[in-house]
Amino acid sequence: MKKKNLKGLTLEELEDFAEELGQPRYRGWQIFSWLYAKGVKRFEEMSDISRNLRGRLAEVATISHLDASSYETSSIDGTTKFLFALSDGLRIESVIIPPDPIDSIGADTGKRLTLCVSTQVGCPLDCKFCATGAMGYTRNLTPGEIVDQVIEAQKHSPRRITNIVYMGMGEPLMNYENVMKSIEILTHRRCLNIGSRHITVSTAGWAVNIRRMADEERKVKLAVSLHTLDNGLRARLMPITRKYPLDILLDAVRYYYQRTRLRPTFEYILFRDLNDTDRDLGQLITLARKIPCKVNIIPFHSIDFMNPSGVAATLRPSTRERMSAFVDALRENHVMVFVRSSAGEDINAACGQLAVKEEASFGEKAGVGVV
Repeated sequence: MKKKNLKGLTLEELEDFAEELGQPRYRGWQIFSWLYAKGVKRFEEMSDISRNLRGRLAEVATISHLDASSYETSSIDGTTKFLFALSDGLRIESVIIPPDPIDSIGADTGKRLTLCVSTQVGCPLDCKFCATGAMGYTRNLTPGEIVDQVIEAQKHSPRRITNIVYMGMGEPLMNYENVMKSIEILTHRRCLNIGSRHITVSTAGWAVNIRRMADEERKVKLAVSLHTLDNGLRARLMPITRKYPLDILLDAVRYYYQRTRLRPTFEYILFRDLNDTDRDLGQLITLARKIPCKVNIIPFHSIDFMNPSGVAATLRPSTRERMSAFVDALRENHVMVFVRSSAGEDINAACGQLAVKEEASFGEKAGVGVV
């Protein structure tokens, strides 16, 4: 008989599993706490469960876990990138991001610590400015593999992880069921008790599941990788636009706001002479008047280490002066703007740079720890 993997099961599923073993349902929440709040990897560590039951669990079940095979920390800003080995030999990356000193003026960011988690091995969407897309796509991550990124990263952080961003490798809304199940686990008070308002799901624009999030009243934040309001240019940069053109995407985002009353965030990387013109600025201001939102302005981070070609090779970051003028104009027009720094760029951990290479090269830089 194949053993049942308990990592990734919800509280209700673990209670049902306990009943299947002839145990009271409360055994399920005991197991739930050991798996997620305490992060144990072996049944013998579950000290408030009888030895006989622990033995029975070992016979019929297993606890999968990720191995943080290596990690590296930026000497510039303290960003830490983890390389996780999956049970099938594949690898993914996650990033702990310290508070951004230029995040938002007046915001209380001192106690915040964000983990950016992956949801797929690689990504099928091939956004031209993103290194993960250059890897291609292998498979979705399971709920347990998503949750384990948080559990294992927390073990390596002296500070509590307070915020989760589904913005690592992969398109979260293409792995919808597993992502939402992982959120259900992470937000439970017997797990890490991370509030749903401290969780952000970022999408390149999988419109059908933006609507599904709204219909299911998922009380998590939505971030949309936008980058331009020119449909033709966006299709060149982000091929998903051919499946979900801007009008369909923005209708879905508007619907999400109407159903949840949560302001979406539009992510906007500034590319020189491509989407940083006065026309682009005007379009973004108009959008913000139609859909109450926040705008994240992100500097373009090079992905030269992935040997980009075609469209990617032509992309250049906007000048510092143009970025400042762009942001100032948005604020003058009462748009809520956040300016993201280049946190982790020196270790290829900045926005758009996650892409597993050979593990040997992962640890070549100074500041790498091997677990």
